[in-house]
Amino acid sequence: MNKRLFLRTLIATVVLGSSAIALNARADALASAEKSGTLRIAVPQDFPPFGTVGPDLKPRGYDIDVANLIGRELKLKVELIPVSSTNRVPYLTTGKADLVISSLGKNAEREKVIDFSVAYAPFYNGIFGPADLTIKTAAETAGKTIGVTRGSVEDLEFSKVAPANTSIKRFEDNNSTISAYLSGQVQLIATGNVVAAAVNESSKLRRLDTKFLIKDSPCYVAVNKGETALLAKVNEVIAKLKRSGDLNQVSQRWLHAALPANL
Repeated sequence: MNKRLFLRTLIATVVLGSSAIALNARADALASAEKSGTLRIAVPQDFPPFGTVGPDLKPRGYDIDVANLIGRELKLKVELIPVSSTNRVPYLTTGKADLVISSLGKNAEREKVIDFSVAYAPFYNGIFGPADLTIKTAAETAGKTIGVTRGSVEDLEFSKVAPANTSIKRFEDNNSTISAYLSGQVQLIATGNVVAAAVNESSKLRRLDTKFLIKDSPCYVAVNKGETALLAKVNEVIAKLKRSGDLNQVSQRWLHAALPANL
């Protein structure tokens, strides 16, 4: 074997071996969690009522409750990892978290890199703004300025239907998007119905009225590709929480509404 062929063979062996090791490590996330006794779950920190920081400086919200319920059912300690809309998927794919429970919607692009559980929370996104601004369709946003959180489902979906002369201002996190609306930097925002309700509950400035819906986008727990054992366990737990009424209690607590029967 000449030197060049030997080097090519050696490199190919190393690459294939590294890939196999990475795949095996990733596919054993449930076993690793059970061995360590800890399940690492990425959760939102700036997206009420799904996740925020309470007066005691501890995370609280719908997603935090669900994360703790899954840990309880799997008899594992939960390590909560705060993430934003832009880094929640990378935290999963780079192995910094075992699960993402962060008001995550499902779309074709995300399904190329991660897998999704059954739905655990209702979520509807749309365009919201002041009561005195009459807008009923995407076409009527022409010439208007819309605030949106970069990389969110509403960003991706509204960008598909927005007129060319609609000004879309993207912000790095949900707090910035909401602040931009409340301070008048943008005329409207694209966000979730539960977020709009939370803003109206906490602030009297520029109350948010629904203009039109963009997409019905329930929330799912995300796992890495190939994590079939972990995904099966998560689906089993969510089904149990729905039957027991525990998930309905979470919905009542944070969304002030019963869990939809068709979820």
